Parts: sequence; C-alpha cells; structure tokens
Amino acid sequence: MIKKAIFPAAGLGTRFLPATKAQPKEMLPVVDKPIIQYAVEEAVNSGIDEIIIVTGRNKRAIEDHFDISFELEYFLQKKGELDLLKQVREISELATVYYIRQKEPLGLGHAVLVTKELVKNEPFAVILSDDLIVSDVPCIKQMIEIYERYKCSVIAVEKVPREEVKNYGVIAGKEIDDGIYQVTDLVEKPLIEEAPSDLAIVGRYILTPGIFYMLEKVKPGRGGEIQLTDGLKLLLEKEAIYAYEFKGKRYDTGSKLGFLIASVELALKREGLGEQFREYLKSLRLD
Repeated sequence: MIKKAIFPAAGLGTRFLPATKAQPKEMLPVVDKPIIQYAVEEAVNSGIDEIIIVTGRNKRAIEDHFDISFELEYFLQKKGELDLLKQVREISELATVYYIRQKEPLGLGHAVLVTKELVKNEPFAVILSDDLIVSDVPCIKQMIEIYERYKCSVIAVEKVPREEVKNYGVIAGKEIDDGIYQVTDLVEKPLIEEAPSDLAIVGRYILTPGIFYMLEKVKPGRGGEIQLTDGLKLLLEKEAIYAYEFKGKRYDTGSKLGFLIASVELALKREGLGEQFREYLKSLRLD
C-alpha cells in the first residue's frame, strides 16, 4: 500500500509576484481553500495518511494552516459558528504531516531526494499542488490501482497540443491497456519537432524507493538543479515505468490564467455559491 505522499513546496512562486512576496504560492486560495489543501485532500481520499511537505524559507503559513489553531477554534466556538469550527478542525485532522526543509531550490529531483530518510524503503506518491485535478475518483487513487497491478513506478500523463510539448516532460511508450503505457523514454521539455509524443508528464507520481539511488547519481543541470525526469531516465534502465492517462480535469494553477480558470470553474460548482455566481457572469457585458 502507498501510505506516504511528498508535496514539494519550496519554490519561490515568482510567477505570482508580488502576491507571493510574503506568502507561499501554495496558500493562494482557489475559491476559499488553499491550492495545497486540494492536493492534500486528494492524497487522504486515496488512502494516504502520512504527508511530507518539503518547504523553504517564508513557508511557515503552510505549517500553520495544517496545525491546530486554538485561538481561532475558541473564537468560533464562543460565537456558535459550529460549521466553520468543524471545517477548521478537519484541516488539522486530515493526516499526520511532516515538514522538511529544502535549503536551496535545487529542482524537483532534489526536493524528492531530501525526503529519503523519511520515506525509507517503501513506494510513495509525489504530488505537485500546482496541478489541481478534479475527478470522480482521486487521481492518485487511480494511479495506486495501476501500481498495485504492476508493482512499478507510475507517472501521470495527459495529451497536450503539439505546440505545448516544449513546456513539459514528455514520454515515449507503448500502450498496453486503455490509457496505460509502458514507458521507453522520457524527454524534458523537447523541441516540438523532437518530441516523442504528445503525452506530457503532469504533477502526479507513484515511485519506487529505487528513485532515491538514481537521484543521487544525477548530475545537476542548468542552475545546479537536479531534475526528477533525469532520475526517472536512470530508473528506467533498472525497472519498468508505466505512464497513466488519468481520468479527470487538470487545472494548471501555477499559471495566472490556469489559476483564474480554476477559480471560476470551481466556484460555479460550489454549493451555495455557484448559482449566484453563474447569474453574475451572465450579466457581464464583455466589450
């Protein structure tokens, strides 16, 4: 069983400056919930009960969010705001949460590598909260089912327009079942004409502990960063890796446009808010 999930959250969030100058990007709210909470809830709803958040400087707000807030709970109790009190308590009771510092932002591979002693010798999930995925069955739960079938690393992929492959890691592989591919190669941000497919890697992974030994061998690239894709390429020489075209809708909340789209679409689905918001949008005159 997959019981641990890593959440890299040490990035500087430069695409959202100045909003992220003094608060973590992961704490920006989509409707009324921080981006990272959606991802943690996905993990918990997939059966994961140990959350490892890789943080950096100025990320204290993430720790406070998943901690107990005695003053706030007392205030809500005193005012009789029991529904809000329930919501606040549920956040601190979601799972066991551990924090570890990535002292320098040295790439996704390095963020995974610093968790080696916490994960130990067992398979684990990696979830990038920028990719907010809405689905009937949680995306990570879908991937755990694939892992249980093959007992190998599984990476989430989705088809993207050919002109966008340069923004992603891309796989080459053979489809062996509906939406399941045995990976033969991985290419980080290829040129359009050199991309092996239109299947882009997105922010969900189930990894075997062998990835740690491969990441220790990876030579740092541009900016001294250790890329997870490079570690996966080395792992592929030793173990099979599968890619899974997950069922659900992904919002790239790491971009301003994706963040706005997610905010609008999730607000429209929110009970007690969606109907009024829809009527407001209909009333807009877009000149």
